[in-house]
Amino acid sequence: MTEINSLYQKADWKTEKHVPVIEFLEKPKKDQPIAISVCVGKEIPHPNTTEHHIEWIEIYFLPLEEKFPYLLGKFTFDAHGASVQGPNTSTVYTTPEVNCKIQTGKSGSVIVASYCNIHGLWTSSADLNF
Repeated sequence: MTEINSLYQKADWKTEKHVPVIEFLEKPKKDQPIAISVCVGKEIPHPNTTEHHIEWIEIYFLPLEEKFPYLLGKFTFDAHGASVQGPNTSTVYTTPEVNCKIQTGKSGSVIVASYCNIHGLWTSSADLNF
């Protein structure tokens, strides 16, 4: 039987365009809003065509010494150049970039998952420390 965690791929985002990149937009402060930015294709742009695109990004937070993560947000990207005229005929495209804010009193890990319609599931994480 295949376990879901075996399907997630990891790599260095500087050399692999599918890896979600997590950035804190300023130094995190305890019990204050923390802005988190996530994108796929930061160093090497990911294609955004009807045939090859990022479909979604999910962001989780796992506080230290807790068993289960909190789902912060699910973001879908639905415009990839398709229209009733066919693939790649529209001028409307979404870019796999999202921002959200979290407020917490605990350090922990921000964990991100993303899905490429051709290359599957990708993940990365970043420590959130005070």
